[in-house]
Amino acid sequence: MNTYLQESISYLQSKISAKPKIAVVLGSGLGDFAKQIKNPITIHTSEIPHYPVSTVPGHAGKIIFGKLENGGRQSVELIVFQGRVHLYESNDIQKVVYPIRIAAELGSEQLIVTNAAGGVNRNFESGTLMFIRDYINLTGENPLIGTKDLNNTISLRKSPPLSPSMLNKAKLIAEKNGISTKEGVYCWTKGPTYETAAEIRMMATIGADAVGMSTVPEIIVAHNYGIEILGISCITNMATGISLTKLNHEEVTETANRVKNDFTKLVNEIIFEMNL
Repeated sequence: MNTYLQESISYLQSKISAKPKIAVVLGSGLGDFAKQIKNPITIHTSEIPHYPVSTVPGHAGKIIFGKLENGGRQSVELIVFQGRVHLYESNDIQKVVYPIRIAAELGSEQLIVTNAAGGVNRNFESGTLMFIRDYINLTGENPLIGTKDLNNTISLRKSPPLSPSMLNKAKLIAEKNGISTKEGVYCWTKGPTYETAAEIRMMATIGADAVGMSTVPEIIVAHNYGIEILGISCITNMATGISLTKLNHEEVTETANRVKNDFTKLVNEIIFEMNL
């Protein structure tokens, strides 16, 4: 562990006593889930030594520790990242994955990573919740390049980056709770501009169902730590060439707000039941 990360970890350990078992990363407009945590310990990321600060609307820049409680049920300890830093903000991929390294070093064993994404699959619509089965990396970037983590990559790549067992259990939980979901492949691009219609046609051809500007580097690093991963995309808009309206970030947050009840219920139930 490098000195910067150690200083961040030491600061956070001075504020908490429990080890968070599940880490949750909340994407654009999905931060309201954090309100469900009872007796939270909330830390603004600007207070944490060396922690990267998000500049994108809809990313609050907070880390919340605590548990979910509902109807006599209590979850395991959580660490929830309310907002993330994208590669297009910093052009430093190590800043992008810094939260994942923190979660891993604090002892997290499972990760639920979420995002707002554009729909590539024409059978989707705005507001669809999609479990991520796999991903396509179109950026040419990998956060393991040039790091000591490289030593673990080959052996761990024998298993899928996203946990099939978590995915299968999550689908059953969604069905049990009457929450409609899809399953598909997430395509990562650098941004910050939205994709062209031609690029979207290419992505559809190679098997993408959704596209966005985050999540994949977090999955890569978490998988390399041996963390089990579940990914959920909220399809907040249909992509260029499919959507009939001009794309903008306001549509992303508006759609996320519209589906936040289903999203919050889904993530709640997954956390309650995942470790039973």
